[in-house]
Amino acid sequence: MEIEAIISFVLLGFALCSFFWEKVSVDVTAIILLAVILLISCINIFPTWPKYKEIFSVFSAEAPITIAAMFIISAALNRCKIIEQMSDLLGYFCKFGYTKFMLLLLGVVALVSAFVNNTPVVVVLLPVIFTLSRKLGVSSSKMLIPVSYASIFGGCCTLVGTSTNILANGIITSTEIYPNLNPIGMFELSKLGLPLLFISLGFLVLFGQHLLPAREGLTNILSDIEQKQFLTEAVVLKESPLIGKLVEESDIAKFSGTRILDVIRRGEALGFAKTTTRLIAGDKLILSCKPQGIIETKDIDGLDLLDEKLFGIEQISSEESLMVEAVVGPSSPLISKTLNEANFRSRYNLGVLALHRKGKNLNAQLDQIRLQSSDTILLMGIKNNIEKFRKSEETILLDKAPMPMKNLRNKAPLALGILSLIIISATFRLVPISVASLVGAAALLLSGCIKARDAYQSIEWNILFLIYGMLALGMVMQDTGASKLIASSVGDMTLGITDGPLKLIVTLIALYLITSILTELLSNAATIVIMAPISLEIAQQLNLSAYDARAFLLTTCIAASASFITPIGYQTNTFVYTVGGYRFSDFARIGIFLNLIYFTGTILLVSYFWNFWW
Repeated sequence: MEIEAIISFVLLGFALCSFFWEKVSVDVTAIILLAVILLISCINIFPTWPKYKEIFSVFSAEAPITIAAMFIISAALNRCKIIEQMSDLLGYFCKFGYTKFMLLLLGVVALVSAFVNNTPVVVVLLPVIFTLSRKLGVSSSKMLIPVSYASIFGGCCTLVGTSTNILANGIITSTEIYPNLNPIGMFELSKLGLPLLFISLGFLVLFGQHLLPAREGLTNILSDIEQKQFLTEAVVLKESPLIGKLVEESDIAKFSGTRILDVIRRGEALGFAKTTTRLIAGDKLILSCKPQGIIETKDIDGLDLLDEKLFGIEQISSEESLMVEAVVGPSSPLISKTLNEANFRSRYNLGVLALHRKGKNLNAQLDQIRLQSSDTILLMGIKNNIEKFRKSEETILLDKAPMPMKNLRNKAPLALGILSLIIISATFRLVPISVASLVGAAALLLSGCIKARDAYQSIEWNILFLIYGMLALGMVMQDTGASKLIASSVGDMTLGITDGPLKLIVTLIALYLITSILTELLSNAATIVIMAPISLEIAQQLNLSAYDARAFLLTTCIAASASFITPIGYQTNTFVYTVGGYRFSDFARIGIFLNLIYFTGTILLVSYFWNFWW
């Protein structure tokens, strides 16, 4: 093995480990990777290593530009309230029961996700789902994972449904392995995606309610009456008379219905153990009180009421406070900021009572935590302040759907018309998808469907930089022969099998499984950039025609998107993970069946359409 190939594998291993352990964000990993690759190219001692100008050519690649344009298009449709208007109609169908309603809901999500970026679809529907789940009398956790999965189903059906397919299409147009390989058609994936969609939707509707748990969000642990109470925090001081007492012995509950919901000790929530644990200095008590109860509680000797300093007793006692959940969206300006850096409390006069991330309660470090996408925040304040915060659109409030923007609703037909023209142009290949999407984004900007500032904010730059870094790594792996070595290793799995249908099918199975494992551990974007060129290398080593090589590429597209077992492989899964109060195992419990459906179905369908059986 040449030294260049060894270095390529080392860089690939670094990327995989970094993505998996999440010590730094994926985009930072990609930037580091790109910097190292460029540095090695400048040394100029490896003959097969690409020159730095070749590496910089990844920034002119069509796929990332197309993805950025699709982000803008999806944001414009969202701003025009198209998805929200569709969701408004869903409430009518709650009367038909859970099964029929879920079939309709998931069908709508899949349809929209086939043409719009998946993440905004799920984000917009979040407050709607919380409202409708109460109407249906079921936990929202029985609906959120299916909605996320349905968006993945729909994304697998079209070229623009997911960035995975757009990236694969970009690799087709730039690869030298099969120079005459035609771009992926707008609905070419439909012959694989649609049958899988119908089967998977049926499975979710019939079995999802039984396989998914009934988990509660932050506000759901309290009754409707208690939600009208004030949640606050208090700390047990040194030499407090409460030290050494059980919670029941503290007499705190005697004050106007005050109740200790939890005890936080050294950053850990004691939960049910709080009833058998004696209080010590430094314990943080999470209290539910009526306004009058706060006034009485503050006079307890040895107890420091934290929110007294923040809000003032007069305000608390004079107005009834409410509690709401808010989710940090993928494009929120709060991302990577602490609450102090965002000046959150003073700007909105709202109290932050708790923050949940990936199933963990982070109460003990609220002011030091840097917010991330899908973080769930528990807020408390008076109604006027909550409504003011709702208009800021820095988060998604889950108590009800976002406030409508009437001026943009009128532009909904125009936005849909522009999207239709993009689809038609790409379907009939009047212009390349990159051109159609960029022109469409420009038209939406000119028409006022979206402002330039909002357009820039809608682009998920971390994903773009991830793509650029992985494209550079892919170029290095091809030029140094590392991709060929991986392809040969996959081919070695079929040693002993004579050439013919069985060899093709076994190789196809191996390719799907490798891609599926990677996408569950990494991201779909990183996986497709790594595996798409390898799939073509494998096809070439099998001496397949460009037509048959296409089967291997499309198989990789489906496998890279079909991420159902873990919440980290696909962004929508990650987003609902925290919001729905799920555990890691909840995804595996239902996802393993969906992975099996997509694996079996893809192999059978590809083998049928490409006549691999004969």
